[in-house]
Amino acid sequence: MSKNTTLKESQAPEAQVGRISDFAYASIKELLARGTYKPGHKLPIRSVAELLNVGSTPAREAINRLVFEGALVMVGPKSVIVPHLDLAALYEVTQMRLALEGLATEKGALLATEETIDNLLFLQGKITKALDEKRYADALHDNKEFHFTIYRLCRMPHLLSTIEALWLRVGASFHNLYPDFAETKHGVRNHMAAIEGLVDKDPSAVRAAMENDIRDGYRRLKKSAQKRLNQE
Repeated sequence: MSKNTTLKESQAPEAQVGRISDFAYASIKELLARGTYKPGHKLPIRSVAELLNVGSTPAREAINRLVFEGALVMVGPKSVIVPHLDLAALYEVTQMRLALEGLATEKGALLATEETIDNLLFLQGKITKALDEKRYADALHDNKEFHFTIYRLCRMPHLLSTIEALWLRVGASFHNLYPDFAETKHGVRNHMAAIEGLVDKDPSAVRAAMENDIRDGYRRLKKSAQKRLNQE
């Protein structure tokens, strides 16, 4: 048995290894969508296996799936990185986000409960505190939960899975929002406007707030992408 193979993996049948691979795949997807890694970050198989407490085989399979889907990029025989979004890809993803996230927001806005509002206020409190303390990775982690707490209200699983795929592509780029977004508080204002719209039972207002959030983010990310292009 190789030193990278866990006991659990060595004793598991093929179906069990497949389930572990699925777990690793879903876990890495969530990390990418939440902006855990910055663009350019390397993801060695050994490190992923250790992080998720799985064997090297399911870690490798999960990474290969994400490379095939374009969420990760192979830059060498054993080197995989989180890609940068170029201007064209950023524009395309943003246009799709505006359409699909706007749709999910508007469809679910009237289904928000008092519990939903309380949860959103709690999440926004955590985000604001993290921004004030310059803990941008923590802010990004809770930012995704804020957005999807609203999107899940639409109860349209296929729409949600498509939105998840878009966040998988753009999540790492969200690091480039800061420190500008923390200083201007664009996101904070948009989120609070969305909460106000939910309280008022105004789907159009909630949609407008979330679309403004996407547009404000795009303008900042576009500047970052242009700067990187000029430096190449």
